[in-house]
Amino acid sequence: QVQLVESGGGVVQAGGSLRLSCAASGRTFSSAAMGWFRQAPGKERDFVAAISRSGGNTYIADSVKGRFTTSRDNAKNTVFLQMNSLKPEDTAVYYCAARGWKRPIATWPYTQRNDYDDWGQGTQVTVSS
Repeated sequence: QVQLVESGGGVVQAGGSLRLSCAASGRTFSSAAMGWFRQAPGKERDFVAAISRSGGNTYIADSVKGRFTTSRDNAKNTVFLQMNSLKPEDTAVYYCAARGWKRPIATWPYTQRNDYDDWGQGTQVTVSS
């Protein structure tokens, strides 16, 4: 099991940027594909981005493509979500998630909630117009 703690959320004006971090505990972090999801009030938790174990492959949701990127530093057990050109509709709680290393390798990218096993507590991002 991986313990995940997100940080970096806050209030930003439209057009601004934020960088979210997700710190993971456990020795298996480098063996875990990671994902980012977000949930706005009254809405489903939606996929945002995914990154492979090595960081060599990333996949970004169409809704944020060209504005968001994800990366990871396995030496520091941390995954990042860089968010640029933020819009009010990006307002949500952002969650990082880890896919258990024992899970069988499935078709990439991992975009579904049930592709992941461990979740952080979330960090609020609010974009004002």
